[in-house]
Amino acid sequence: MPRLERKHSPATRFFHWANVPILAVMIWSGLLIYWANDVYAIRFRGTVVFHFFPDWFYKTFSLGRHLGEGMAWHFAFMWLFALNGVLYVLYTLISGEWRYLVPNRRTFAEAFQVVLHDLGIRKTPLPRRKFNGAQRLAYTGVIAMGLGSLLTGLAIYKPVQLGWLTRLLGGYEAARLEHFILTLGYVAFFLIHIAQVIRAGWNNFRAMVIGVELAVDGEPTYEQAERAGIAAK
Repeated sequence: MPRLERKHSPATRFFHWANVPILAVMIWSGLLIYWANDVYAIRFRGTVVFHFFPDWFYKTFSLGRHLGEGMAWHFAFMWLFALNGVLYVLYTLISGEWRYLVPNRRTFAEAFQVVLHDLGIRKTPLPRRKFNGAQRLAYTGVIAMGLGSLLTGLAIYKPVQLGWLTRLLGGYEAARLEHFILTLGYVAFFLIHIAQVIRAGWNNFRAMVIGVELAVDGEPTYEQAERAGIAAK
């Protein structure tokens, strides 16, 4: 008989879902700002292969000629983004949830097995984990990206007042490029994350909505499986 098992706490779910509108507004307002000086492009032997972004992109999504509006939204939501991130990190430290998230000595080997499983090469089921090796790397990485976005954003927002930070990041132009690359990283993470959620199915999604998922009776709990994995090593 299946049983209900708690997977994600209310706090974890709150911080997770709060990031959805916050990041959406940050990316949208960032594009409004970027329109005013869209200098980045992918080039091959001096020829522009793709320009970030073509004029039709701004026209289609009405992103042009809203620089002031974009700056106002971006700087306001920057503080919500920072607050949500800081509170989430503090929560994982205080609650002990960091044990499920932070990579350990088994993480890279597990992540490789996850890739093999997703490609259909590994046929045996993956070990039961709240977060597998690939997820540990991805979720820890996106937290580090959040810190990077905050620091690079502050460096280009206040390049005079925070001159030491701007210089540490390589100067204004370097910090702006780093901030832009991190934004592309969020978009890539979001697309992969959605694809993985769809692949994992409703049971996994439900756990992030109401906190519990169906588990097969007789399966170890996540805590028991984590302890068993540590003991096996």
